[in-house]
Amino acid sequence: MDSKIAENIRAFRKERNLTQEQLAEAMGVTTGAVHKWETGMATPEIGTIMELADFFDISVDVLLGYKKQDHKIDAIVERMSEYCKTLDRNAITEAEKALQKYPNSLKVVYASASVYLTFAIGKERSAARRALELLERALLLLPQNPDPDIGEALIYGKMAGAYEYLGDFEKSIEILKNHNESGIFSADIGVSECFFRKHYDEAVPYLTQGLMNSFVEMTNSLLGWITVLGIGKKDYAAALDLAEWGLYNVKMLKKRDITDSLSKIEAFFLASKAGILLKAGRKKEARDAAKEAEKIVRDFDDSPDYGVENMRFAEFSEESSFHDGLGLTAEDSLETMIQMLGDKELIKLWKDVHKSGNDRKQK
Repeated sequence: MDSKIAENIRAFRKERNLTQEQLAEAMGVTTGAVHKWETGMATPEIGTIMELADFFDISVDVLLGYKKQDHKIDAIVERMSEYCKTLDRNAITEAEKALQKYPNSLKVVYASASVYLTFAIGKERSAARRALELLERALLLLPQNPDPDIGEALIYGKMAGAYEYLGDFEKSIEILKNHNESGIFSADIGVSECFFRKHYDEAVPYLTQGLMNSFVEMTNSLLGWITVLGIGKKDYAAALDLAEWGLYNVKMLKKRDITDSLSKIEAFFLASKAGILLKAGRKKEARDAAKEAEKIVRDFDDSPDYGVENMRFAEFSEESSFHDGLGLTAEDSLETMIQMLGDKELIKLWKDVHKSGNDRKQK
């Protein structure tokens, strides 16, 4: 293995704001010895390496530069994933081999836990228990082996799933509630309260938050995809389908057909639709969509309502509001979005439609 111990000792020392003299004192060696370690002129003895790892609160693997093995690990993890796609039990054999070889690799431990969870779905309690063991280990490795694709919330979510497969629904829900930062598990908690505990009233606030989170994410994803398909890929038909999907979502969530905070989102989809229609050469339809969007934001700004009381399938225990963050007014928000799209033809259309709206209002 191509060791990176020299640069790692230097990096971890600096991370803790220590001088070479201070590290030398802590390790009971000379400053010259530390200098040689960090320049690669000498390598610490195995006992000292273990002391250094303990001092820096990391594993020996990390201190030595264990990431050099990642290409091998990636291949193993990929094989496990391929086996799981067809429920091939070779995935378990592969996982156990990998755990023996790389016991301190977060990626291997987490992937192996996921393998066991795959087979735990079939009511294999032993698989669920093994998954829990590995997930507990993954939590311990998390500070030592940072992987951008694996986070604490993800691990706890998997643990909750393992307890669910074991039939311990109380423990599963408890884990989700204890780690529900920003409502990340709200939808799961709501469903679990309904299905497993039959606590329908307790499920409502979680289902409400889950729906709100999902709606915001869906809205952002749809607006992004409309731009990708309509402007980037020039697939106008698909982009228009997504715009209609977004408009349908807004319509389904409204209790009454009034101008409210959801209407602003409706205007966003209408403006995106107008931009795609322009690209497709359907200028009259584009103008109609832009005019509809302009009327919505004008009506909203005449009587602003940022509340969410008009949203169906949502019950709030306290007053809540919805803001898009693009502008102080609905008109500002829509204009910001149109400017961000950067389509000159759409910007020109919006200015024209907006001017016509102002002229009508003055009359």
